[in-house]
Amino acid sequence: MRIILLTMTALLIAIVVPRTVLSQKTQVFILAGQSNMQGQGVVDLDHPMHYNSGKGTLNRVMQNPDMKELYAHIKNDRGDFIVRDDVFVRYVTPSKIKRGGLSVGFTGYDGKHHIGPEFQFGHVVGTAIKQPVLLIKTAWGGKSIYKDFRPPSSGGEVGKYYRQMISEIKQSLEQISIDFPSLNKHYELRGFVWFQGWNDMYNEDARAEYEQNLMNLIKDVRYELDAQDLPVVIGELGNGGEDVSENMQAIRKAQKTAAEKTPHAIFVKTTPFARPKEQSPNIGHGHHWF
Repeated sequence: MRIILLTMTALLIAIVVPRTVLSQKTQVFILAGQSNMQGQGVVDLDHPMHYNSGKGTLNRVMQNPDMKELYAHIKNDRGDFIVRDDVFVRYVTPSKIKRGGLSVGFTGYDGKHHIGPEFQFGHVVGTAIKQPVLLIKTAWGGKSIYKDFRPPSSGGEVGKYYRQMISEIKQSLEQISIDFPSLNKHYELRGFVWFQGWNDMYNEDARAEYEQNLMNLIKDVRYELDAQDLPVVIGELGNGGEDVSENMQAIRKAQKTAAEKTPHAIFVKTTPFARPKEQSPNIGHGHHWF
């Protein structure tokens, strides 16, 4: 289980959470991307063949005495994963809409055996902000920004999943009080987190356009949501650590440059958190963060 979200969350808080008391409006964060935003972290599965006997799972990492304090906030005294009543998640999966208080299980998989970036992100942001928080997840595996998430400002055919992302975000905002009766229907957009890039790595044109396409996507999302200063965090395509192909390095450079050229945007390195595949739940999934 990699803890890249601790760094990403800390940086997002620094740019979106002022030192004054916020209003009582629901504080909304949008989490978007492809399969790693869907959530590939494994909580407790330990099949010897399919999950590497549980190496790198959340439960296994929590057994390390050195990690006890770091993870103390996610389980109660009975050893159950807590369900927060001040942080909520809405995520549309292929089979159903998942909605509820933050805990394990808000991924594209059934059951409570997986987590995604929303898990620790929600815990940290929820603790930092006094008002109720809503995390809106929109993510689909195996999608590029070159085609699938292609924003209008990039020209050509607008990506199917760009349109779907915007549609799901707007629908979630329109029915906050329906999905979550305890939340104020009035809201403030506090941040947009983008975690994507793997599929663009394999196409020469996609690599060449990635920087501009990402800048266009941010601009268009801000326009669609009428939030021109919406803070943005771009999570690095950090799979495999530092020693990776030129193609992956090209995407990383494009992500970093896009953040530097975009107001109110931050690039977050994730390469330091990559671990050897032998220590992960699935040694054949180098494209996934666990």
